[in-house]
Amino acid sequence: METESEPYVRLATLRQLHQVVAELNTARSLADTLQTVVDGIVVGLGYELACVNLVRPDGDLVVAAFAGDPAAEALITGRVGSRASWERRLTMGESWDGLRFIPHTEGWVLLEDDVPQWHTDGPDPRFADEWHPEDRLYAPMYASGGELLGVISVDRPRNGRRPGAWGREALQMYAFQAAIAISNARLRANMQRALVRLEREQQALRASEESFRQAFEYAPSGMAIAEMGGDQHGRLLRTNDALCRLLGRPASVLRRYSFSDLVHPEDIGTLLRTSAEGGRAELRLGRRDGTYVWVSLRNSVVADAADGPRFLLTHVEDIEERKRHELQLAHRASHDSLTGLPNSAELRSRLGARLCRRPQSVRATAVEALDAAYEGHGAHGGHGGHGGGIEAGGAVGEHGFRPDAYPEPFEYPGAPAVPAPGVPGVPGPGGPGAGPGPYDHHVHMVAPATDIDDGTKGLAVLFCDLDGFKSINDRFGHHTGDAVLIEVARRLTTGVRDGDTVARLGGDEFVVLADGLGAADAADLAVRLRNAIIPPIRVDGRAVRVGASFGIGWASCGMSADEVLRSADQRMYIEKRSRSKAHRRAG
Repeated sequence: METESEPYVRLATLRQLHQVVAELNTARSLADTLQTVVDGIVVGLGYELACVNLVRPDGDLVVAAFAGDPAAEALITGRVGSRASWERRLTMGESWDGLRFIPHTEGWVLLEDDVPQWHTDGPDPRFADEWHPEDRLYAPMYASGGELLGVISVDRPRNGRRPGAWGREALQMYAFQAAIAISNARLRANMQRALVRLEREQQALRASEESFRQAFEYAPSGMAIAEMGGDQHGRLLRTNDALCRLLGRPASVLRRYSFSDLVHPEDIGTLLRTSAEGGRAELRLGRRDGTYVWVSLRNSVVADAADGPRFLLTHVEDIEERKRHELQLAHRASHDSLTGLPNSAELRSRLGARLCRRPQSVRATAVEALDAAYEGHGAHGGHGGHGGGIEAGGAVGEHGFRPDAYPEPFEYPGAPAVPAPGVPGVPGPGGPGAGPGPYDHHVHMVAPATDIDDGTKGLAVLFCDLDGFKSINDRFGHHTGDAVLIEVARRLTTGVRDGDTVARLGGDEFVVLADGLGAADAADLAVRLRNAIIPPIRVDGRAVRVGASFGIGWASCGMSADEVLRSADQRMYIEKRSRSKAHRRAG
Protein backbone atom coordinates (compact mmCIF):
# COMPACT_ATOMS: atom_id res chain seq x y z
CA MET A 1 0.00 0.00 0.00
CA GLU A 2 2.87 2.35 0.78
CA THR A 3 4.39 1.67 -2.63
CA GLU A 4 1.12 2.38 -4.37
CA SER A 5 0.69 5.69 -2.54
CA GLU A 6 4.28 6.86 -3.08
CA PRO A 7 3.53 8.63 -6.41
CA TYR A 8 0.69 10.49 -4.72
CA VAL A 9 2.96 11.46 -1.82
CA ARG A 10 5.57 12.73 -4.24
CA LEU A 11 2.95 14.65 -6.19
CA ALA A 12 1.66 16.29 -3.03
CA THR A 13 5.20 17.15 -1.97
CA LEU A 14 5.95 18.54 -5.41
CA ARG A 15 2.86 20.75 -5.25
CA GLN A 16 3.92 22.06 -1.88
CA LEU A 17 7.46 22.61 -3.18
CA HIS A 18 6.11 24.50 -6.17
CA GLN A 19 4.00 26.68 -3.91
CA VAL A 20 6.77 27.61 -1.48
CA VAL A 21 9.17 28.30 -4.37
CA ALA A 22 6.59 30.63 -5.90
CA GLU A 23 6.34 32.46 -2.58
CA LEU A 24 10.11 32.98 -2.60
CA ASN A 25 9.82 35.32 -5.56
CA THR A 26 7.04 37.41 -3.99
CA ALA A 27 9.05 38.60 -1.01
CA ARG A 28 9.66 42.34 -1.11
CA SER A 29 13.01 42.55 0.67
CA LEU A 30 16.04 40.44 1.45
CA ALA A 31 14.90 39.91 5.05
CA ASP A 32 11.47 38.77 3.84
CA THR A 33 13.09 36.42 1.33
CA LEU A 34 15.27 34.80 3.99
CA GLN A 35 12.30 34.29 6.30
CA THR A 36 10.24 32.89 3.43
CA VAL A 37 13.03 30.40 2.73
CA VAL A 38 12.94 28.89 6.24
CA ASP A 39 9.14 29.06 6.46
CA GLY A 40 8.89 27.18 3.18
CA ILE A 41 11.08 24.38 4.50
CA VAL A 42 8.92 23.95 7.57
CA VAL A 43 5.66 24.15 5.60
CA GLY A 44 6.56 22.37 2.38
CA LEU A 45 9.46 20.01 3.01
CA GLY A 46 8.40 18.32 6.24
CA TYR A 47 10.99 19.59 8.73
CA GLU A 48 10.13 21.05 12.12
CA LEU A 49 13.18 23.37 12.27
CA ALA A 50 14.96 25.34 9.54
CA CYS A 51 17.69 27.95 9.60
CA VAL A 52 19.48 30.10 7.01
CA ASN A 53 23.13 30.99 7.69
CA LEU A 54 24.06 33.88 5.36
CA VAL A 55 27.62 34.70 4.32
CA ARG A 56 28.69 38.17 5.50
CA PRO A 57 31.12 40.44 3.62
CA ASP A 58 33.93 39.31 5.93
CA GLY A 59 33.31 35.65 5.01
CA ASP A 60 31.77 34.50 8.30
CA LEU A 61 28.19 33.21 8.39
CA VAL A 62 25.41 34.80 10.44
CA VAL A 63 22.10 33.21 11.42
CA ALA A 64 19.81 35.42 9.31
CA ALA A 65 16.46 33.58 9.62
CA PHE A 66 14.95 30.79 11.72
CA ALA A 67 11.63 28.99 11.72
CA GLY A 68 9.93 26.28 13.77
CA ASP A 69 10.75 27.18 17.40
CA PRO A 70 10.46 30.71 18.87
CA ALA A 71 12.80 29.85 21.76
CA ALA A 72 15.53 28.61 19.45
CA GLU A 73 14.95 31.59 17.14
CA ALA A 74 15.49 34.05 19.99
CA LEU A 75 18.59 32.15 21.12
CA ILE A 76 20.65 31.93 17.94
CA THR A 77 19.29 34.48 15.42
CA GLY A 78 21.96 37.07 14.70
CA ARG A 79 24.82 34.98 16.04
CA VAL A 80 27.88 34.39 13.87
CA GLY A 81 29.91 31.29 13.05
CA SER A 82 33.39 31.51 11.55
CA ARG A 83 34.02 30.55 7.94
CA ALA A 84 36.65 28.01 9.00
CA SER A 85 34.18 26.17 11.24
CA TRP A 86 31.60 26.05 8.47
CA GLU A 87 34.10 24.80 5.92
CA ARG A 88 35.00 22.05 8.36
CA ARG A 89 31.33 21.03 8.65
CA LEU A 90 30.83 21.04 4.89
CA THR A 91 33.65 18.51 4.47
CA MET A 92 32.57 16.12 7.24
CA GLY A 93 30.07 13.29 7.27
CA GLU A 94 28.35 11.97 4.19
CA SER A 95 27.92 13.77 0.87
CA TRP A 96 24.36 13.46 -0.48
CA ASP A 97 24.96 15.01 -3.90
CA GLY A 98 24.74 18.72 -3.08
CA LEU A 99 23.82 18.12 0.58
CA ARG A 100 26.00 17.31 3.58
CA PHE A 101 24.75 14.95 6.31
CA ILE A 102 26.69 14.57 9.59
CA PRO A 103 25.32 11.76 11.78
CA HIS A 104 25.28 12.15 15.54
CA THR A 105 28.03 9.55 15.82
CA GLU A 106 30.43 12.01 14.13
CA GLY A 107 28.84 15.34 14.99
CA TRP A 108 29.65 15.24 18.68
CA VAL A 109 33.03 16.81 17.89
CA LEU A 110 31.18 19.94 16.69
CA LEU A 111 29.41 20.65 19.96
CA GLU A 112 32.15 23.03 21.14
CA ASP A 113 32.89 25.00 17.96
CA ASP A 114 31.70 28.56 17.35
CA VAL A 115 28.83 27.77 14.96
CA PRO A 116 25.47 28.74 16.57
CA GLN A 117 23.45 25.59 17.23
CA TRP A 118 20.41 24.43 19.16
CA HIS A 119 19.42 20.85 19.82
CA THR A 120 17.81 18.62 22.41
CA ASP A 121 19.00 15.33 23.78
CA GLY A 122 17.28 12.18 22.66
CA PRO A 123 17.54 8.40 22.71
CA ASP A 124 19.65 6.46 20.29
CA PRO A 125 17.91 5.55 17.02
CA ARG A 126 15.80 2.39 17.21
CA PHE A 127 16.27 1.57 13.53
CA ALA A 128 18.84 2.37 10.84
CA ASP A 129 17.29 5.48 9.26
CA GLU A 130 15.69 7.00 12.36
CA TRP A 131 16.59 10.67 12.89
CA HIS A 132 18.62 11.54 15.99
CA PRO A 133 18.33 15.04 17.59
CA GLU A 134 22.07 15.56 17.07
CA ASP A 135 22.01 14.60 13.39
CA ARG A 136 22.86 17.53 11.10
CA LEU A 137 21.78 18.11 7.51
CA TYR A 138 23.08 21.09 5.53
CA ALA A 139 22.15 22.39 2.08
CA PRO A 140 24.79 24.90 0.79
CA MET A 141 23.53 27.66 -1.48
CA TYR A 142 25.81 28.94 -4.24
CA ALA A 143 25.61 31.93 -6.56
CA SER A 144 25.78 31.47 -10.31
CA GLY A 145 29.54 32.07 -10.21
CA GLY A 146 30.11 29.33 -7.63
CA GLU A 147 30.44 31.70 -4.64
CA LEU A 148 28.94 30.44 -1.39
CA LEU A 149 25.88 32.54 -0.45
CA GLY A 150 24.87 30.67 2.67
CA VAL A 151 23.89 27.34 4.19
CA ILE A 152 20.42 25.98 4.97
CA SER A 153 20.31 23.84 8.11
CA VAL A 154 17.30 21.58 8.79
CA ASP A 155 16.34 19.42 11.75
CA ARG A 156 13.57 17.11 13.02
CA PRO A 157 11.90 15.52 9.98
CA ARG A 158 8.22 15.11 10.81
CA ASN A 159 8.27 11.45 9.90
CA GLY A 160 11.20 10.90 12.28
CA ARG A 161 13.35 9.38 9.54
CA ARG A 162 16.36 10.49 7.60
CA PRO A 163 15.23 11.80 4.22
CA GLY A 164 15.23 9.33 1.39
CA ALA A 165 16.28 9.93 -2.19
CA TRP A 166 13.15 11.95 -3.00
CA GLY A 167 13.42 14.05 0.16
CA ARG A 168 17.08 14.78 -0.52
CA GLU A 169 16.40 15.80 -4.08
CA ALA A 170 13.54 18.04 -2.97
CA LEU A 171 15.76 19.79 -0.39
CA GLN A 172 18.54 20.18 -2.94
CA MET A 173 16.15 21.68 -5.52
CA TYR A 174 14.76 24.02 -2.90
CA ALA A 175 18.24 25.18 -1.89
CA PHE A 176 19.01 25.92 -5.53
CA GLN A 177 15.84 28.00 -5.90
CA ALA A 178 16.50 29.72 -2.57
CA ALA A 179 19.95 30.81 -3.78
CA ILE A 180 18.36 32.32 -6.88
CA ALA A 181 15.76 34.08 -4.76
CA ILE A 182 18.38 35.51 -2.39
CA SER A 183 20.51 36.75 -5.30
CA ASN A 184 17.43 38.33 -6.89
CA ALA A 185 16.44 39.93 -3.59
CA ARG A 186 19.86 41.51 -3.31
CA LEU A 187 19.66 42.69 -6.89
CA ARG A 188 16.20 44.13 -6.31
CA ALA A 189 17.40 45.91 -3.21
CA ASN A 190 20.25 47.49 -5.15
CA MET A 191 17.92 48.43 -7.97
CA GLN A 192 15.43 49.97 -5.58
CA ARG A 193 18.12 52.07 -3.97
CA ALA A 194 19.31 53.19 -7.40
CA LEU A 195 15.79 54.10 -8.47
CA VAL A 196 15.24 56.12 -5.32
CA ARG A 197 18.42 58.08 -5.98
CA LEU A 198 17.42 58.67 -9.60
CA GLU A 199 13.94 59.87 -8.70
CA ARG A 200 15.31 62.34 -6.16
CA GLU A 201 17.65 63.96 -8.67
CA GLN A 202 15.37 64.78 -11.55
CA GLN A 203 12.14 63.11 -12.64
CA ALA A 204 12.14 64.78 -16.06
CA LEU A 205 15.17 62.93 -17.38
CA ARG A 206 15.38 59.27 -18.09
CA ALA A 207 16.58 57.34 -15.09
CA SER A 208 19.83 56.04 -16.55
CA GLU A 209 20.92 59.40 -17.98
CA GLU A 210 20.17 61.23 -14.76
CA SER A 211 21.91 58.60 -12.67
CA PHE A 212 25.07 58.94 -14.73
CA ARG A 213 24.91 62.72 -14.76
CA GLN A 214 24.46 62.92 -11.00
CA ALA A 215 27.13 60.31 -10.34
CA PHE A 216 29.53 62.18 -12.62
CA GLU A 217 28.84 65.76 -11.69
CA TYR A 218 28.43 65.34 -7.95
CA ALA A 219 30.98 62.62 -7.29
CA PRO A 220 33.16 63.58 -4.32
CA SER A 221 36.28 62.64 -6.30
CA GLY A 222 37.41 63.70 -9.75
CA MET A 223 35.74 62.27 -12.86
CA ALA A 224 36.64 62.82 -16.51
CA ILE A 225 35.50 61.59 -19.92
CA ALA A 226 38.19 61.37 -22.59
CA GLU A 227 38.00 60.57 -26.27
CA MET A 228 39.19 57.20 -27.49
CA GLY A 229 40.76 56.62 -30.88
CA GLY A 230 41.39 59.03 -33.70
CA ASP A 231 43.59 62.09 -33.78
CA GLN A 232 42.12 63.44 -30.55
CA HIS A 233 42.71 60.28 -28.55
CA GLY A 234 42.96 61.07 -24.85
CA ARG A 235 41.59 64.63 -25.09
CA LEU A 236 39.36 65.51 -22.14
CA LEU A 237 35.76 65.99 -23.25
CA ARG A 238 34.13 66.52 -19.89
CA THR A 239 35.25 66.99 -16.30
CA ASN A 240 33.35 67.34 -13.04
CA ASP A 241 33.67 70.03 -10.42
CA ALA A 242 35.74 67.88 -8.09
CA LEU A 243 38.46 67.40 -10.72
CA CYS A 244 38.41 71.11 -11.58
CA ARG A 245 38.88 71.98 -7.91
CA LEU A 246 41.61 69.39 -7.51
CA LEU A 247 43.66 70.74 -10.43
CA GLY A 248 42.68 74.40 -9.96
CA ARG A 249 41.52 74.72 -13.57
CA PRO A 250 38.05 75.46 -14.98
CA ALA A 251 36.33 72.87 -17.14
CA SER A 252 36.70 75.04 -20.25
CA VAL A 253 40.49 75.03 -19.84
CA LEU A 254 40.74 71.32 -19.06
CA ARG A 255 39.00 70.51 -22.34
CA ARG A 256 42.14 71.72 -24.14
CA TYR A 257 44.30 69.07 -22.47
CA SER A 258 44.75 65.34 -22.15
CA PHE A 259 46.14 63.59 -19.08
CA SER A 260 49.47 63.19 -20.89
CA ASP A 261 49.70 67.01 -20.99
CA LEU A 262 49.07 67.28 -17.24
CA VAL A 263 51.10 64.37 -15.88
CA HIS A 264 54.47 64.88 -14.19
CA PRO A 265 57.35 64.22 -16.64
CA GLU A 266 58.66 61.42 -14.43
CA ASP A 267 55.26 59.67 -14.51
CA ILE A 268 54.57 59.76 -18.24
CA GLY A 269 55.80 56.18 -18.58
CA THR A 270 53.39 55.04 -15.85
CA LEU A 271 50.51 56.71 -17.65
CA LEU A 272 51.40 55.14 -20.99
CA ARG A 273 51.72 51.69 -19.44
CA THR A 274 48.25 51.94 -17.98
CA SER A 275 45.81 49.97 -20.07
CA ALA A 276 42.75 51.77 -21.41
CA GLU A 277 40.14 49.42 -19.97
CA GLY A 278 40.32 48.60 -16.32
CA GLY A 279 43.72 50.28 -16.03
CA ARG A 280 44.97 51.77 -12.77
CA ALA A 281 47.90 54.01 -11.99
CA GLU A 282 49.20 56.25 -9.22
CA LEU A 283 50.89 59.35 -10.56
CA ARG A 284 51.16 63.13 -10.24
CA LEU A 285 49.04 65.66 -12.12
CA GLY A 286 49.92 69.33 -12.50
CA ARG A 287 47.88 72.07 -10.86
CA ARG A 288 47.38 75.52 -12.23
CA ASP A 289 49.82 77.00 -9.67
CA GLY A 290 52.61 74.76 -10.99
CA THR A 291 52.53 72.23 -8.15
CA TYR A 292 51.69 68.56 -8.51
CA VAL A 293 49.19 66.41 -6.64
CA TRP A 294 49.31 62.64 -6.22
CA VAL A 295 46.22 60.94 -7.65
CA SER A 296 44.97 57.43 -8.34
CA LEU A 297 43.62 56.97 -11.88
CA ARG A 298 41.10 54.22 -12.65
CA ASN A 299 39.93 53.86 -16.25
CA SER A 300 36.92 52.11 -17.76
CA VAL A 301 35.48 52.14 -21.28
CA VAL A 302 31.95 53.42 -21.87
CA ALA A 303 29.91 52.66 -25.02
CA ASP A 304 26.42 53.87 -25.96
CA ALA A 305 23.45 51.52 -26.35
CA ALA A 306 23.92 51.26 -30.12
CA ASP A 307 27.59 50.33 -29.71
CA GLY A 308 28.55 53.68 -31.09
CA PRO A 309 31.51 55.89 -30.17
CA ARG A 310 33.37 54.69 -27.11
CA PHE A 311 34.74 56.93 -24.41
CA LEU A 312 37.18 56.55 -21.57
CA LEU A 313 35.70 57.22 -18.15
CA THR A 314 38.46 58.07 -15.67
CA HIS A 315 38.05 58.24 -11.91
CA VAL A 316 40.63 60.52 -10.29
CA GLU A 317 41.09 60.13 -6.55
CA ASP A 318 43.19 62.49 -4.48
CA ILE A 319 45.78 60.40 -2.60
CA GLU A 320 48.06 63.27 -1.62
CA GLU A 321 47.47 62.71 2.09
CA ARG A 322 48.14 58.97 1.82
CA LYS A 323 51.32 59.55 -0.18
CA ARG A 324 52.45 62.13 2.33
CA HIS A 325 51.82 59.65 5.11
CA GLU A 326 53.73 56.95 3.22
CA LEU A 327 56.66 59.33 2.74
CA GLN A 328 56.57 60.20 6.44
CA LEU A 329 56.64 56.52 7.35
CA ALA A 330 59.49 55.90 4.92
CA HIS A 331 61.35 58.90 6.35
CA ARG A 332 60.88 57.61 9.90
CA ALA A 333 62.18 54.21 8.88
CA SER A 334 65.28 55.64 7.24
CA HIS A 335 66.06 58.63 9.49
CA ASP A 336 67.06 59.16 13.09
CA SER A 337 64.10 60.28 15.19
CA LEU A 338 66.20 62.65 17.34
CA THR A 339 68.33 64.51 14.81
CA GLY A 340 66.38 63.90 11.61
CA LEU A 341 69.56 62.66 9.91
CA PRO A 342 69.69 59.46 7.84
CA ASN A 343 70.11 56.49 10.14
CA SER A 344 72.50 53.57 9.93
CA ALA A 345 70.34 51.56 7.51
CA GLU A 346 69.87 54.50 5.15
CA LEU A 347 73.60 55.30 5.29
CA ARG A 348 74.49 51.74 4.31
CA SER A 349 71.90 51.82 1.55
CA ARG A 350 73.30 55.02 0.05
CA LEU A 351 76.86 53.82 0.39
CA GLY A 352 76.09 50.36 -1.00
CA ALA A 353 74.38 51.90 -4.03
CA ARG A 354 77.71 53.45 -5.04
CA LEU A 355 79.68 50.21 -4.78
CA CYS A 356 79.87 47.09 -6.92
CA ARG A 357 81.65 43.78 -6.47
CA ARG A 358 84.34 44.57 -9.04
CA PRO A 359 87.81 44.66 -7.44
CA GLN A 360 89.69 47.92 -7.32
CA SER A 361 92.57 46.58 -9.41
CA VAL A 362 91.95 44.23 -12.32
CA ARG A 363 94.05 42.32 -14.80
CA ALA A 364 95.29 44.12 -17.91
CA THR A 365 93.02 43.88 -20.92
CA ALA A 366 94.15 42.93 -24.42
CA VAL A 367 94.68 46.55 -25.46
CA GLU A 368 96.61 47.34 -22.29
CA ALA A 369 98.81 44.31 -22.92
CA LEU A 370 99.56 45.57 -26.45
CA ASP A 371 100.36 49.05 -25.16
CA ALA A 372 102.62 47.62 -22.50
CA ALA A 373 104.45 45.45 -25.01
CA TYR A 374 104.93 48.39 -27.36
CA GLU A 375 106.16 50.79 -24.69
CA GLY A 376 108.09 48.22 -22.71
CA HIS A 377 106.24 48.91 -19.53
CA GLY A 378 103.53 46.98 -17.61
CA ALA A 379 100.33 48.48 -16.44
CA HIS A 380 100.46 49.47 -12.82
CA GLY A 381 97.20 48.75 -11.00
CA GLY A 382 96.72 50.65 -7.77
CA HIS A 383 96.36 48.97 -4.42
CA GLY A 384 92.88 49.15 -2.91
CA GLY A 385 92.42 49.10 0.81
CA HIS A 386 90.79 50.68 3.81
CA GLY A 387 91.44 54.31 3.19
CA GLY A 388 94.63 53.64 1.30
CA GLY A 389 95.59 55.06 -2.10
CA ILE A 390 94.76 53.59 -5.47
CA GLU A 391 96.05 54.94 -8.77
CA ALA A 392 94.15 52.73 -11.21
CA GLY A 393 90.75 53.93 -12.33
CA GLY A 394 90.98 57.65 -11.76
CA ALA A 395 94.35 59.12 -12.71
CA VAL A 396 96.36 59.16 -15.88
CA GLY A 397 99.37 56.86 -15.45
CA GLU A 398 102.94 57.98 -15.71
CA HIS A 399 103.20 56.52 -19.22
CA GLY A 400 100.37 58.60 -20.65
CA PHE A 401 97.47 56.19 -20.67
CA ARG A 402 94.59 55.44 -18.30
CA PRO A 403 94.96 51.99 -16.78
CA ASP A 404 91.17 51.63 -16.67
CA ALA A 405 90.48 52.88 -20.18
CA TYR A 406 89.44 49.40 -21.26
CA PRO A 407 88.58 47.55 -18.04
CA GLU A 408 88.12 43.83 -18.21
CA PRO A 409 84.74 42.76 -16.85
CA PHE A 410 84.81 41.33 -13.36
CA GLU A 411 83.83 37.68 -13.45
CA TYR A 412 81.62 36.71 -10.53
CA PRO A 413 79.71 33.44 -10.00
CA GLY A 414 76.74 33.18 -12.34
CA ALA A 415 77.69 36.16 -14.50
CA PRO A 416 77.89 35.72 -18.27
CA ALA A 417 81.26 36.07 -19.94
CA VAL A 418 81.61 39.36 -21.80
CA PRO A 419 84.16 40.91 -24.12
CA ALA A 420 86.35 43.83 -23.25
CA PRO A 421 84.02 46.79 -23.93
CA GLY A 422 85.04 49.29 -26.54
CA VAL A 423 87.82 47.18 -28.06
CA PRO A 424 86.94 46.45 -31.66
CA GLY A 425 88.27 43.18 -33.05
CA VAL A 426 89.44 41.93 -29.66
CA PRO A 427 87.01 39.33 -28.36
CA GLY A 428 86.61 39.06 -24.63
CA PRO A 429 86.04 35.94 -22.58
CA GLY A 430 82.53 35.61 -24.01
CA GLY A 431 83.76 35.36 -27.59
CA PRO A 432 82.47 37.29 -30.60
CA GLY A 433 79.01 38.72 -30.22
CA ALA A 434 78.96 38.72 -26.44
CA GLY A 435 76.96 41.50 -24.79
CA PRO A 436 78.21 44.42 -22.71
CA GLY A 437 79.73 43.83 -19.32
CA PRO A 438 77.64 44.07 -16.16
CA TYR A 439 79.48 47.21 -15.01
CA ASP A 440 79.62 49.17 -18.28
CA HIS A 441 77.10 51.74 -17.00
CA HIS A 442 78.42 51.90 -13.45
CA VAL A 443 80.75 54.67 -12.26
CA HIS A 444 83.36 52.75 -10.31
CA MET A 445 84.50 54.13 -6.97
CA VAL A 446 88.25 54.41 -6.50
CA ALA A 447 90.28 55.73 -3.59
CA PRO A 448 92.90 58.44 -4.05
CA ALA A 449 96.39 58.00 -2.73
CA THR A 450 96.87 59.03 0.88
CA ASP A 451 100.53 60.03 0.75
CA ILE A 452 100.42 62.35 -2.26
CA ASP A 453 97.59 64.31 -3.85
CA ASP A 454 97.67 63.06 -7.43
CA GLY A 455 94.39 64.73 -8.37
CA THR A 456 92.29 61.59 -8.02
CA LYS A 457 88.85 62.30 -6.63
CA GLY A 458 86.80 59.76 -4.70
CA LEU A 459 83.98 59.23 -2.22
CA ALA A 460 85.30 60.22 1.18
CA VAL A 461 83.79 58.62 4.29
CA LEU A 462 84.39 60.71 7.43
CA PHE A 463 83.69 58.83 10.65
CA CYS A 464 83.06 61.26 13.54
CA ASP A 465 83.04 60.35 17.22
CA LEU A 466 82.30 63.05 19.81
CA ASP A 467 84.85 63.56 22.59
CA GLY A 468 83.56 64.30 26.08
CA PHE A 469 79.93 63.58 25.26
CA LYS A 470 79.53 60.81 27.83
CA SER A 471 80.54 63.11 30.69
CA ILE A 472 77.91 65.66 29.57
CA ASN A 473 75.26 62.94 29.46
CA ASP A 474 76.23 61.62 32.89
CA ARG A 475 76.49 65.03 34.52
CA PHE A 476 73.57 66.95 33.04
CA GLY A 477 71.24 64.16 31.92
CA HIS A 478 69.90 62.84 28.67
CA HIS A 479 67.92 65.99 27.93
CA THR A 480 71.13 67.99 27.65
CA GLY A 481 72.82 65.17 25.77
CA ASP A 482 70.01 65.07 23.23
CA ALA A 483 70.21 68.82 22.74
CA VAL A 484 73.97 68.52 22.11
CA LEU A 485 73.42 65.79 19.52
CA ILE A 486 70.79 67.87 17.73
CA GLU A 487 73.10 70.89 17.59
CA VAL A 488 76.07 68.82 16.42
CA ALA A 489 73.89 67.36 13.67
CA ARG A 490 72.90 70.86 12.61
CA ARG A 491 76.50 72.07 12.54
CA LEU A 492 77.64 69.07 10.53
CA THR A 493 74.82 69.52 8.02
CA THR A 494 75.61 73.21 7.69
CA GLY A 495 79.29 72.48 7.11
CA VAL A 496 78.87 70.18 4.09
CA ARG A 497 77.68 70.64 0.54
CA ASP A 498 74.10 70.10 -0.58
CA GLY A 499 74.85 66.77 -2.23
CA ASP A 500 76.76 65.34 0.72
CA THR A 501 75.24 62.98 3.32
CA VAL A 502 75.41 63.44 7.07
CA ALA A 503 74.12 60.40 8.97
CA ARG A 504 73.93 59.33 12.59
CA LEU A 505 75.05 55.78 13.28
CA GLY A 506 73.83 55.88 16.86
CA GLY A 507 74.99 57.24 20.17
CA ASP A 508 77.54 59.98 19.54
CA GLU A 509 78.80 58.64 16.20
CA PHE A 510 78.20 60.41 12.91
CA VAL A 511 79.30 59.69 9.34
CA VAL A 512 79.73 62.12 6.44
CA LEU A 513 79.75 60.97 2.80
CA ALA A 514 81.36 63.53 0.49
CA ASP A 515 81.90 62.64 -3.16
CA GLY A 516 84.44 64.19 -5.53
CA LEU A 517 87.13 64.91 -2.93
CA GLY A 518 90.85 64.34 -3.03
CA ALA A 519 92.92 63.38 -0.02
CA ALA A 520 93.72 66.99 0.86
CA ASP A 521 90.09 68.05 0.36
CA ALA A 522 88.89 65.36 2.77
CA ALA A 523 91.43 66.39 5.39
CA ASP A 524 90.38 70.04 5.08
CA LEU A 525 86.73 69.05 5.43
CA ALA A 526 87.46 67.09 8.60
CA VAL A 527 89.24 70.12 10.09
CA ARG A 528 86.35 72.45 9.18
CA LEU A 529 83.77 70.13 10.70
CA ARG A 530 85.85 69.66 13.87
CA ASN A 531 86.17 73.42 14.25
CA ALA A 532 82.42 73.80 13.73
CA ILE A 533 81.70 71.37 16.58
CA ILE A 534 84.15 72.87 19.10
CA PRO A 535 82.29 76.16 19.98
CA PRO A 536 80.20 75.97 23.18
CA ILE A 537 76.63 74.73 22.94
CA ARG A 538 74.10 76.46 25.17
CA VAL A 539 71.44 74.23 26.73
CA ASP A 540 69.04 75.54 29.39
CA GLY A 541 71.25 78.51 30.15
CA ARG A 542 74.50 76.58 30.50
CA ALA A 543 77.31 76.21 27.99
CA VAL A 544 78.77 72.79 27.28
CA ARG A 545 81.50 71.77 24.90
CA VAL A 546 82.40 68.62 23.03
CA GLY A 547 85.26 67.77 20.76
CA ALA A 548 85.34 65.45 17.79
CA SER A 549 87.67 62.85 16.35
CA PHE A 550 87.51 62.14 12.63
CA GLY A 551 88.70 59.16 10.65
CA ILE A 552 88.80 59.37 6.86
CA GLY A 553 88.11 56.30 4.79
CA TRP A 554 87.46 55.90 1.07
CA ALA A 555 84.77 53.94 -0.69
CA SER A 556 86.09 51.65 -3.41
CA CYS A 557 84.37 49.10 -5.59
CA GLY A 558 85.15 45.61 -4.38
CA MET A 559 84.45 46.66 -0.78
CA SER A 560 81.17 46.32 1.08
CA ALA A 561 79.54 49.20 2.92
CA ASP A 562 80.46 47.63 6.26
CA GLU A 563 84.08 47.33 5.20
CA VAL A 564 84.19 50.98 4.20
CA LEU A 565 82.67 52.09 7.52
CA ARG A 566 84.98 49.78 9.47
CA SER A 567 87.98 51.28 7.70
CA ALA A 568 86.92 54.84 8.57
CA ASP A 569 86.11 53.78 12.14
CA GLN A 570 89.55 52.27 12.62
CA ARG A 571 91.22 55.42 11.31
CA MET A 572 89.08 57.50 13.66
CA TYR A 573 90.33 55.51 16.67
CA ILE A 574 93.91 55.85 15.45
CA GLU A 575 93.42 59.61 15.24
CA LYS A 576 91.71 59.70 18.68
CA ARG A 577 94.54 57.77 20.37
CA SER A 578 97.15 60.03 18.79
CA ARG A 579 95.79 63.05 20.68
CA SER A 580 95.74 63.64 24.41
CA LYS A 581 92.42 63.65 26.26
CA ALA A 582 92.61 67.39 26.97
CA HIS A 583 93.51 68.08 23.37
CA ARG A 584 90.57 66.01 22.19
CA ARG A 585 88.17 68.05 24.31
CA ALA A 586 89.63 71.21 22.84
CA GLY A 587 89.15 69.87 19.35
